[in-house]
Amino acid sequence: MLSIWTVTLFLLGAANAKEICYDDLGCFSDLEPWAGTAIRPLKVLPWSPEKIGTRFLLYTNENPTTFQTLIPSDPSTIEASNFQTDRKTRFIIHGFIDKGDESWVLDMCKNMFQVEEVNCICVDWKKGSQTTYSQAANNVRVVGAQVAQMLSVLSTDYKYSPSKVHLIGHSLGAHVAGEAGSRTPGLGRITGLDPVEANFEGTPDEVRLDRSDAVFVDVIHTDAAPLIPFLGFGTKQQVGHIDFFPNGGEEMPGCQKNTLSQIVDLDGIWAGTRDFVACNHLRSYKYYSESILNPDGFAAYPCASYRAFQSNKCFPCPDEGCPQMGHYADKFAGKISDESQKFFLNTGDASSFARWRYGVTITVSGRTVTGQIKVALFGSKGNTRQYDIFRGLIKPGSTHSSEFDAKLDIGTIEKVKFLWNNNVINPTFPKVGAAMITVQKGEEKTVYNFCSEDTVKEDVLLTLTPC
Repeated sequence: MLSIWTVTLFLLGAANAKEICYDDLGCFSDLEPWAGTAIRPLKVLPWSPEKIGTRFLLYTNENPTTFQTLIPSDPSTIEASNFQTDRKTRFIIHGFIDKGDESWVLDMCKNMFQVEEVNCICVDWKKGSQTTYSQAANNVRVVGAQVAQMLSVLSTDYKYSPSKVHLIGHSLGAHVAGEAGSRTPGLGRITGLDPVEANFEGTPDEVRLDRSDAVFVDVIHTDAAPLIPFLGFGTKQQVGHIDFFPNGGEEMPGCQKNTLSQIVDLDGIWAGTRDFVACNHLRSYKYYSESILNPDGFAAYPCASYRAFQSNKCFPCPDEGCPQMGHYADKFAGKISDESQKFFLNTGDASSFARWRYGVTITVSGRTVTGQIKVALFGSKGNTRQYDIFRGLIKPGSTHSSEFDAKLDIGTIEKVKFLWNNNVINPTFPKVGAAMITVQKGEEKTVYNFCSEDTVKEDVLLTLTPC
């Protein structure tokens, strides 16, 4: 039997529970799982739609630099706008301490206009995001309901199917997208850009973004280290049909944190240090924006872990191919499985972030020496720099393999240049060569073979041509 004390606590909890209702959006309570749990200890109700002041800013190919404001409760604003029902609609939803007219949001729309005709709607909820973190995390619920309301108006008044809608949410905005998706049956796609961890990781599906929120959910993790002590803002939890972990998902190249960032007050972290402290967190939308203009520059490989990926155990792409992280991930939608899938890739350390992965195997000829081997690839679209393939004892007949990420797709591979050195003066001037070098591009099954019967002294280039 329950004790009197337990029953009293239960009744007190129920009596203290609060709920707030807003016309058209429904009711929001501070009962579990929304509050009063280990993950969400504070009982905080979301603000009213009036206080949050959400705006829907429409950009299209016809008005790429100045927005038109759409108001769900006033369909005439949609009627008078450039919104076109024969196009896809992509909503971009910012996160904590951000705003919908931030330059990155418009830049993302502008990149889309270069490759497609689209309705690009920026969801601006800055009044609701520029507050304490706990309040902003709860305001997500109302903003998500408002996005769902807009989708309902489009569906009801314009027969515009939710299947043509793609929600792109960064940080807290990813969970706004999840809330909107959970209220919108048949929503086409959600892309979560580093969905935020605090108050969301480990919660039930209805609280956060999850794979049931759209027909296809893809997620990019760029700041998945634990919040304490590493100050990782993003979740490491797999929440999509496919989850991408570029560079392992925790430390992005070009983002080196220092002691200044070891602050653990969630509300103090962002003020004045947004770009500096949150560099990893912001990389997710930078990768996505660049992927729009690079349809094949972000191929990601299925792999058990980033360590396995770095150890060259996940190359080349399997028979079903590799998805592209970012804008074109939905081309892989027909190949998703019942299980969440993890994909890994490397990027550059500053834009351009796109990379193309190549695998190389060298069969050595000539003398036995200690040293290092490098190769450069030459193709129809350009050539790579020299990449280290092997260091150690180089023996004739031995084979050495490695993979590297090039800054460009070199097209059809035409020749390979081989170089070796050991940085030690050797009076016998030994010669080493490559009898064969095989090259494979990660996304292709074709293996290219290049041969040479020559050997060269150290620091002398040897050119191999197709066998």
